[in-house]
Amino acid sequence: MSSASLLGGMPHDSSDDAVRRGARPTAPPPRKSTPPKGSDIVEDLSDFEEIVEDDGEAVAEDAVDSKPARGGMGAWLTPSEDTLKSLTCTGSSALIHMVGLILAALIFSGAVQMAASRTPTFEVADITEYAELERAVSVELEPQLALLRERSDALQSSSPVVGIAGGSVSGGGGGSGGGVRAGSGSGSGPGGAPIFDASLLNAVGNGSGSGGIGSIMMGMPSSSKLIVEAPDGQIGDARAVVGTYQEALDRLTQEFLWMLDKNEVLVVWLFDQSESMKDDQKEIRERIEHVYDQLGLVSNKNKDALETAVCSFGQSFVVHTRAPTSDRNTIRTAIDEVPIDKSGKELICSAVQRAISVHRSYAQGSRRQMALVLVTDESGDQVDNNSNLEKAIAEAKSARCKVFVLGREAVFGYPYAYLWWKHPQTERVHWIQIDRGPETAFVEQLQTNGFHRRYDAHPSGFGSYECARLGQETGGIFFLLPSLETNLVHGQKIDYDLEAMRPYVPDMRSRLENKADIDASPLKTMLTKVIYDLNPYNPTAAKIIVMRTEFSIDPQQFVAQARQEQGKAIVYLDYLGRAEKEVEKLGRARRQEPSPRWQANYDLVYAQIVAYQARMYEYGAALEDFINHPKTTPKTRPPNLLHEDWDITTVQPIRTGAKVQPYIDRATAMFKKIIEEHQGTPWAARAQDELRRGFGIELVPDYEPPDKPYSGTLIPVPKM
Repeated sequence: MSSASLLGGMPHDSSDDAVRRGARPTAPPPRKSTPPKGSDIVEDLSDFEEIVEDDGEAVAEDAVDSKPARGGMGAWLTPSEDTLKSLTCTGSSALIHMVGLILAALIFSGAVQMAASRTPTFEVADITEYAELERAVSVELEPQLALLRERSDALQSSSPVVGIAGGSVSGGGGGSGGGVRAGSGSGSGPGGAPIFDASLLNAVGNGSGSGGIGSIMMGMPSSSKLIVEAPDGQIGDARAVVGTYQEALDRLTQEFLWMLDKNEVLVVWLFDQSESMKDDQKEIRERIEHVYDQLGLVSNKNKDALETAVCSFGQSFVVHTRAPTSDRNTIRTAIDEVPIDKSGKELICSAVQRAISVHRSYAQGSRRQMALVLVTDESGDQVDNNSNLEKAIAEAKSARCKVFVLGREAVFGYPYAYLWWKHPQTERVHWIQIDRGPETAFVEQLQTNGFHRRYDAHPSGFGSYECARLGQETGGIFFLLPSLETNLVHGQKIDYDLEAMRPYVPDMRSRLENKADIDASPLKTMLTKVIYDLNPYNPTAAKIIVMRTEFSIDPQQFVAQARQEQGKAIVYLDYLGRAEKEVEKLGRARRQEPSPRWQANYDLVYAQIVAYQARMYEYGAALEDFINHPKTTPKTRPPNLLHEDWDITTVQPIRTGAKVQPYIDRATAMFKKIIEEHQGTPWAARAQDELRRGFGIELVPDYEPPDKPYSGTLIPVPKM
């Protein structure tokens, strides 16, 4: 896949536009005149500026009207006789009025003091009006809750007040700067807590306290009502770590209970038809009974409050229940009918969209709330994800359907993982590729290990981008099942520090928004270019960067293969050297980058580029050494193993000494710094793995057993 196919064709936001959007508006100059009592309060800064401009024009007009008439200075200094008479009359009148005002003040001063000392009282009408106003305010707030789901100027989060998903990936909204308007301020977070101007609040409110807004608990519910479901339209949870399916189902049961507290519910179970999911389906089938028992839906009176439909998907979509039902035997039978899809494709987004559209009319007709539970161990077909993810989210929002996902941990910065499978006839071991990531909208890590495509299953600490976004955007939950499958190739069980991972949460905005953010950042743009230039799945790039790691045991063939790889290594080294120089230029941008996630991305990619140069030089030297001094080894080993080829492996000792030692020293220092600065994260664990690999290269003999004889038709290798 080329970088153009994945990254091209999307809108571009210039950095100037981004700066303008994030800039804090300049405060207008204060008004010189005080507004009369009862006048409308200025609601917007733009209105404020217009008023100030109007006042300025009024002052200018007054200034024009107050200009003296022509006649020179003498006309002002020499009064006439009529003028003197007029002044005398005016002075007498003013003296008489002044005496009258003083007498009036003395008479009414006692009444004024009595009025000021009286304590104000509240009438029943006032309380009633306040209650009506409170209801009106609550009605007006409901659209605001719906709008919160549509926010695209900051990372979405399920946490209250200030979300952990903020990180600062967007690099925009304020932190310590705060401000009344969202996005202002100078902090690196997703928008700090608003800082209110107490003088404004005191001007319009009569509450007590330093803020002038009265008791903060006045409108709060009782503590017994605090632990309830999130209101409709709220952002869901993109990462809820659970240890087992039982723990996930317990959480689901609580979610269903909250929904049943409001109205009857329709739950649609959507199962992945992959062969790798059969054990998961069996476990969930056996635990369905427990869910109904916990909900207390056991009597004829209330058993229909929760109805269930069962669907499944692979390359196609199947509905297994003729109609939604509350009969447990029917539900279990429907789960048993989920077939195994042989295509190896999981069209997750299309299936979610279809499952909701098929059942939404029933849910609406029976006035039921709707929830969908997606059970899968993969991230889905990439083409389907790119085309239908946002459509599936829109369908769920339109039907007011929450999506809950029971899924696996995504591979760190990589789309694939591999499952170990032994052929029952030949007993050959196969690594079957599955979709298992990445955790982000676009890959943010190198797809090569320096020699070929990655075959690791390095855990990311998060679910796949598509499944996590489905849960978050619909108000549902992505349940992360961290248990390690026994047949996962190079599987690693790493329990990352949850607190340490908070600043590194992936950007859950849409792909379009993520692409615009990458385009607006020179650092992100350059790192993305390096990643896609070194993409081993790109046939053009693969001709250079995919190095042979298995060599023939025939001496002549070995030499021919080695010379070809040495020629590729020269070109590969040249690109790595140029890439290092370009990345090095971004050092200042790295220091200014507000996102800890992208800081770590830069650090790891930079260190790997340096390390891969050392290993590639050692690779060429090891081949040359083997050509000049070929190794010998027995052709067989007990009990029945055959020498099939010479394999490349990494080791600690090096051959080239001072020629690569500077690269090794730099890379080692960079990896150790990553471990220190990003402790408890996948970046630190990945850096530790790179150091553990070593920088030297060795060729070792590979022994394999012969194919086991079999009879009948050869069973094809399955597609998971």
